[in-house]
Amino acid sequence: MTESHQILKAILSTIARQTFPPETLLDLVAPQANSGKQIAAYNLCDGEHTQAEIVASVKVDKASLSRSISRWVELGIMFRTGSGAEMRPMHLYLLPSNRKPKSN
Repeated sequence: MTESHQILKAILSTIARQTFPPETLLDLVAPQANSGKQIAAYNLCDGEHTQAEIVASVKVDKASLSRSISRWVELGIMFRTGSGAEMRPMHLYLLPSNRKPKSN
């Protein structure tokens, strides 16, 4: 990753945290408290991994991940870089993996 790529990711993360605070983003990515795999998959969508790599790493269903990524893109919390087999999903920023249930 180049220095300018790192700077752009830092700018995106800073702006995204103002638009989608961590708890809001957690609720969009993983609406249920026991969604550890969803959070792990989201965190691997860093623009460096392909969907196939994420499926293998997190051990989630390929179709399920594809639907999640499409939903996240529609929500504006993820975008895709590259094209074809080189397409890589990219999240706004990393989420904590130790999600706590929402208090009602």
